[in-house]
Amino acid sequence: MKVLIVEDDPLHRSYLHEAVCAALPECETVIEAESGTAGEKLARDHRSAHVVMDLQMSNRNGIEAARTIWKERPDTRILFWSNYSDEAYVRGVSRIVPDGAAYGYVLKSASDERLRLALRSIFVEAQCVIDREVRGMQQKSLGQTKGFSDTEYEILVDIALGLTDRAIARRRHLSLRSVQNRLQHLYEKLDVYQAASDDHEDSRFNLRARAVTVAMLRKLLNYSALERAESELAEWLKSL
Repeated sequence: MKVLIVEDDPLHRSYLHEAVCAALPECETVIEAESGTAGEKLARDHRSAHVVMDLQMSNRNGIEAARTIWKERPDTRILFWSNYSDEAYVRGVSRIVPDGAAYGYVLKSASDERLRLALRSIFVEAQCVIDREVRGMQQKSLGQTKGFSDTEYEILVDIALGLTDRAIARRRHLSLRSVQNRLQHLYEKLDVYQAASDDHEDSRFNLRARAVTVAMLRKLLNYSALERAESELAEWLKSL
């Protein structure tokens, strides 16, 4: 058995290395990558390797790396090991898991024993292991009343960041009417009244969005999710 650790923090990589060796005595080789990009290459070179994947990494995050790995080898078993259980990450992982894949999502706050149990369950027994807190967020995301589709969630984040309807349409490659229809459904789900706004052709941001930001963030986004979304928005603006 081979295990690939993809983690940008050297202390966490060292901890994971020890955890893998302790939990999986049948593991012959432990490979380490310090970025998502390096992880993709090593996964390609060591095709039989199982993967322990951090989620938040600079340059290329764990979701992007896992998507590439699963696209090339859908039977790869991946354990996501993260500090975060917010909806942005939970949705991101749920979108890319191939049908029938054995995977896990364990928080870094979990005990040593919990991590070791997850490693054996996923890599040896091919079982899925999801921490309770993460599973709760998954159930919330799938709820019919307050759950949001992936497109709705993306638009909700854009509104929370202050993008106008026209800017959202451009960023998400949707028509203006489609964005406005989705927003109407979102406002109904959130019980937020939204007055008409001056969404000028050349405007990217408006004050209307700021009026509902607090209400939406309380129900959906935490600070770390918003911080990451702002970083992604900055990259998008640079590309224009």
